[in-house]
Amino acid sequence: MKNSTRGIVDPFIVMDVMEAARAAEASGRDIIHMEVGQPSTPAPDKARAALVDAMGGDALGYTVSLGLPALREGIASLYKDWYNLEIEPARVVVTPGSSGAFILAFTALFDAGEKVGLGEPGYPSYRQILKALNLTPVGIPTRADNRLQPVPSEIPGDLAGLITASPANPSGTMLDHAALEGLISTCHAQGTSFIADEIYHGLQYEGRAISALEVSDDIYVINSFSKYFSMTGWRVGWMIVPKDHVRLIERLAQNMFICPSHASQIAALGALDARDELDANLATYAANRQMMIEELPKIGFGNFAPPDGAFYIYADVSGLTDDSRALAAEILDKAGVAVTPGMDFDPVRGHQTLRFSYARSTDEIREGLTRLATFMATRSCDKR
Repeated sequence: MKNSTRGIVDPFIVMDVMEAARAAEASGRDIIHMEVGQPSTPAPDKARAALVDAMGGDALGYTVSLGLPALREGIASLYKDWYNLEIEPARVVVTPGSSGAFILAFTALFDAGEKVGLGEPGYPSYRQILKALNLTPVGIPTRADNRLQPVPSEIPGDLAGLITASPANPSGTMLDHAALEGLISTCHAQGTSFIADEIYHGLQYEGRAISALEVSDDIYVINSFSKYFSMTGWRVGWMIVPKDHVRLIERLAQNMFICPSHASQIAALGALDARDELDANLATYAANRQMMIEELPKIGFGNFAPPDGAFYIYADVSGLTDDSRALAAEILDKAGVAVTPGMDFDPVRGHQTLRFSYARSTDEIREGLTRLATFMATRSCDKR
């Protein structure tokens, strides 16, 4: 049958790396996973217990399309706890992961052919989802002196929308209040819709993350239970949208998804009460981050902006290669460490970058660094 041109999108390379690592493990090799952006910890105990209780007496059928009212109220309360913001639960939309939120947001805000800006490096699926919706992604090259975040002077005036991420994937850098205010003010002045990806909120190490909702209510904010709440495979996320957009999103959600997974929403409700367990995970990431910042430069991967949040380091490896995919494959083959080549995040400059995830246990990260050090020492000797 004929293929739609909308369906011709690039692969998500990190998933290809995951498959290569899985195949290596299936052959009997021990692989340290520094490629995938997911916690190694399971969903919190309270999340799993809540679902077990519900399964004993609930059919877990369809919910209303915007999500369980209790979960929407719980998410709104989170904004009071984290940012001292009063968010009406009616503005909260529960979605099938943050990916479902991106689809709903892009569909609600933009017409086919319109341009949507995104900083590069950035999360690759923004670009591919936009393409699949007949929208035009516009990469905005960011600079190290701006900590790989876009700045107002570099925002084109003809954009229908701009999406930012703070903490960012792959860099882990954050936008402070002044930076968000500058970007949002610029977007409002030129009629550009603003979408803030905040799915790594809760995972920050020096100071708190600032929500774009502290600057304006006339924006979309997207978040997820995947990262801080350690529930990647449960596929439950959320959006905060302006009040006059709720019915627009609801109609789209009814037809596109019917509703998010009822079971996952029950677990998410339990996760909201598991902050002590989740903050213990954060302490592990903080220890891993410090170890990575100290050890990677000694190994030969020292050109990076120290991350403010998330659990990634995005390193410039231009002194080592012009083909980061080949270098990542070599590291997997010879060191038994899976890392992600930068082309996923920046199609122009990503051939000279690697992303290292430190979301695993501290022992695993320590072993991964040891293997990387041995690999780089051997590689240097081989090139003499």
